[in-house]
Amino acid sequence: MKKFIETIKNIWSIEDLRNRILTTLLLVLIYRVGSYIALPGIDANALTDFEKNSNQGILGLVNMFAGGSFSRASIFALGIMPYISASIAIQLLTIAVPQFQKMQKEGESGRKKINQFTRYLTVIVTGFQASAYVAYLRNQSGGAIIAEYGTFFFWLSTTVLLTAGTLFVMWLGEKITDKGIGNGTSIIIMMGILARLPQALVAEFSSKVAGEAGGPILFLIEIAIFILITVGLILLVQGTRKIPVNYAKRIVGNKQYGGVRQFIPLKVNAAGVMPIIFAQAIMFIPATAIGFATSSESASGFIRIFSDHTNGWYNLIYAVLVIVFTYFYTALIFNPTQMADEMKRNNGFIPGIKPGKATADYIGAVMDRITLPGAFFLAIVGIMPGLAAAFKVNSNFATFFGGTSLLIMVGVILDTLQQIESQLLMRHYDGLMSTGRIKGRTAPANA
Repeated sequence: MKKFIETIKNIWSIEDLRNRILTTLLLVLIYRVGSYIALPGIDANALTDFEKNSNQGILGLVNMFAGGSFSRASIFALGIMPYISASIAIQLLTIAVPQFQKMQKEGESGRKKINQFTRYLTVIVTGFQASAYVAYLRNQSGGAIIAEYGTFFFWLSTTVLLTAGTLFVMWLGEKITDKGIGNGTSIIIMMGILARLPQALVAEFSSKVAGEAGGPILFLIEIAIFILITVGLILLVQGTRKIPVNYAKRIVGNKQYGGVRQFIPLKVNAAGVMPIIFAQAIMFIPATAIGFATSSESASGFIRIFSDHTNGWYNLIYAVLVIVFTYFYTALIFNPTQMADEMKRNNGFIPGIKPGKATADYIGAVMDRITLPGAFFLAIVGIMPGLAAAFKVNSNFATFFGGTSLLIMVGVILDTLQQIESQLLMRHYDGLMSTGRIKGRTAPANA
């Protein structure tokens, strides 16, 4: 406890770090306040049924990323999701399109061009999603839309405001990244998820104490399981396999370069949260498509499999999809051939492995082997909310037992703490941990 207090004093004594933390908190506060401002023409008191429907299926995932703004029909209803969608699309283009690959290799100037394309695509994606959101409001909100607003004017004003809201949230995220601490987009998503945790805890405690569901003892057991899952997830996020690399000696003038051993850290969970997001989206498609196509009772059982996350078949199919998408997304973002070429250009080699194709094959084989246990553990994490709900855990609290919510929270918190620790060590203070260091990770900005 004494060391923790001393670390807090050290953090507060560094002016730059203190200003960054305060700036981050201020910008996050602005975002949270904006998430409660309802759209013009919406009666916020009449959104009860709309909020209930917006917490189901894929819309529940969107609402979670938006911090509840989607179900409240606020000016930030679409949140940062259009920007994330645009970022993923641009990321895939940098893999498949030679022109984008060339821009990516141009350094800072190329990165600025790619960011500009991402912003343009964000506007287009937001425009389409805003129009779809207006249609969804009209169909599902009941009497929440004020009658005095004309149909065309409501569509136009809502589309413009939602687009402006998403661009403002994107700007907040960029400012947090530049002037604050941590990855801005990831922090905005995390704060939206984290804001729902106190309410979920209170609801779960009330249900256990008020009902005949085990009482406070069972609630404490659930908290203990929640902590164990969190610890396991931290190990998954920070788990790496280090490949030794030797660099040949070079004499430049009177100085010697190279001749040292370094390591390539390969992450056990290189794909991050993306496999879970993809699997959730795929699981929602069959039930939606069949539900629109037919209303027969023969299809109701099939629909229930893909819509009830407590169903055994749902969890089995979902786990298989997570494993498949883990390998798929890792293959997209991980390029062993490029790594082998860069090592060869810098006179680096893996002991016992020939440079070039043999090195690429070796790195790829190691990545495949460590991805398998990571994929299985990620699948277990993905189905944990469904298993928790099957054991009568409150639905709001069950979402924090794993899945997207917990994975994003753990990843972003570790990334932010790693940046704070780097600032402390750079100024010769002790880090946040007495032994070892917090390992960096790829923030789920693309998630």
